[in-house]
Amino acid sequence: MPVQYIVNEEGEPVSVVVPVNEWKSMVERCRALEPERGDTEYLLGSPVMRERLKSSLGEQKRMSWEEVQDALDL
Repeated sequence: MPVQYIVNEEGEPVSVVVPVNEWKSMVERCRALEPERGDTEYLLGSPVMRERLKSSLGEQKRMSWEEVQDALDL
């Protein structure tokens, strides 16, 4: 299956569908290039994600890791 681009009404790309094996390969290559970078550092590099993370700190309802795993059927 080739990479597929999803476009809006104006023909501008808005999404990409990547085969799972290709995605896994890309992730592995990225991790090999930057093994020291953690996911938290990556998320904090985005102003939008930084604000989301900061706002979530003030939320009262929290889930344990076990609850998260259960909710995601992991």
